[in-house]
Amino acid sequence: QVQLVESGGGLVQAGGSLRLSCAASGSIRSINAMAWYRQAPGKQRELVASISSSTNYADSVKGRFTISRDNAKNTVYLQMNSLKPEDTAVYYCNAQVLHYDYTRRDYWGQGTQVTVSS
Repeated sequence: QVQLVESGGGLVQAGGSLRLSCAASGSIRSINAMAWYRQAPGKQRELVASISSSTNYADSVKGRFTISRDNAKNTVYLQMNSLKPEDTAVYYCNAQVLHYDYTRRDYWGQGTQVTVSS
């Protein structure tokens, strides 16, 4: 089994910054891609950013958010700058894990709340 533990959410004023972290632990041979999703009240979960051999961003966060990872620590980060009230959501970490038996599975974190006040 694999656990993803997120941290770094909170309340911030518009224009402020937050940095989210997500550490994966457990039976991990390697991690292909890691990503951040978010879900606002009454809305579907959406991809914010992903990272594998390259990075990918939702149009709404391009130029403001930066995803990075530390492969040695199986950790992914999301630096969020110039935050807007519409960024308010629960942010979820996702990891595509290759286990030692060569099976692959997606894992999700428990979510961390980000609230941006106007």
